[in-house]
Amino acid sequence: MTPFGARLRQLREERRVTLTELATALQVSPAYLSALEHGRRGKPSTGLIHQVNEFFGLIWDDAEEMVQLAKQSHPRAKLDTAGLSPEATRVANRLSREIRDLSPRDLAEIEAVLDRARAK
Repeated sequence: MTPFGARLRQLREERRVTLTELATALQVSPAYLSALEHGRRGKPSTGLIHQVNEFFGLIWDDAEEMVQLAKQSHPRAKLDTAGLSPEATRVANRLSREIRDLSPRDLAEIEAVLDRARAK
């Protein structure tokens, strides 16, 4: 599941909107929305994000959150380690192989390491 898909599902459930109802309102197929929610489809278009925001009445920070979540929602991330150290390539490949085995706590720890590195 992608960050955008998880939030979309949460909004639907909170507001008791079915997948079919939302798909009809957005003029897309229920299968497409299901694929978005389950991470089988990547980042939605800007137009669809705007439609979702309008449908749920999201404004300001909530609407911007949906835009940011969509930017983070590439279910098939690619890492280019060309020109980086052998260690970077090894870590990138290992992460791609083992990410499914990581717990939410493990992922949070990795994200914290990345946040500290960015802050330097």
